[in-house]
Amino acid sequence: MIEFKVDADSAGMRLDKFLRKKLERVPVSHLFKMIRTKRIRVNARRAYPDQALQAGDAIAVRGTEERLLAPAPSRNRSPVVDVSQLRVLLEDTWMMAIDKPSGLAVHPGSGISGATLVDQVRAYLGTYAVRNDFAASPAHRLDRDTSGVVLIAKRRPAMVRFTELFTRGQVKKHYLALVKGKMPRLRGIIDIALSEHQQTAASKAQHGVKMQEALTRYRVISQTKEASLLECVIETGRTHQIRRHLSAVGHPIAGDRKYGDFSFNREAKARWGLRRLFLHAQQIEFPHPEHGGKVQVSAELPSELQEAMKRAGLNIDA
Repeated sequence: MIEFKVDADSAGMRLDKFLRKKLERVPVSHLFKMIRTKRIRVNARRAYPDQALQAGDAIAVRGTEERLLAPAPSRNRSPVVDVSQLRVLLEDTWMMAIDKPSGLAVHPGSGISGATLVDQVRAYLGTYAVRNDFAASPAHRLDRDTSGVVLIAKRRPAMVRFTELFTRGQVKKHYLALVKGKMPRLRGIIDIALSEHQQTAASKAQHGVKMQEALTRYRVISQTKEASLLECVIETGRTHQIRRHLSAVGHPIAGDRKYGDFSFNREAKARWGLRRLFLHAQQIEFPHPEHGGKVQVSAELPSELQEAMKRAGLNIDA
């Protein structure tokens, strides 16, 4: 646990801006997620990104100093950015929706070399990437190996609003996944609690493994005896939730090197030409952060996944 005390000079500052200065290493999207999931509290109460701080306020952040207070990446980091590779699905003055390819990291971090989605977005926006001390940032995360729709907040009010929408469950995300074997039912719910992904070893030793509620709904689109193509909708946003849930029920995602089945992955590569994780964020639905109107954005299934699916004898139009 890390604690900050608000001094007189910081009185009146918004919580999100205060934390950006104190936790420089933490990506904006993760910072807002920590607020949304109550990992950050003000005076032992639920925190809100846009709340104004008062002198003497106590801010508690769940996490370790080693993880959260490490030096920020060098400001001189300047990877080569190819903006032509950025696939913009939707853009207005408040937000963007990007079709992220598999293999592209969303944020810079340890073990990440080369340009990230954040780098591409900010290079694309140029002088408009930063407004009122807020740099355009993803409103949520997507695994490096997962492709599909990612929402970008271009303004601080948009990020605050997206945080509220995710907190209230008003954002609906649809994924496509090819999994091992034939599913027992054409529709189902996987309701299995998952261990907190970022819990430290010290915390586990002191408090035990912390479990989080997690719920994934699935629908079979097409299947054979060997594999099934699923549409998955998550009710919660746990780290690697779909991958962990499907693995837990004996139907791991093809190409998943962390939670998958090695033999199945090898067969999928040899017979279907699958060389990546078959998980794609196909569609996202949400109220627009400015006017509240319904927005639906879709990203076409990448050609390499379409080809592997066809070779596996699966049909997305089934």
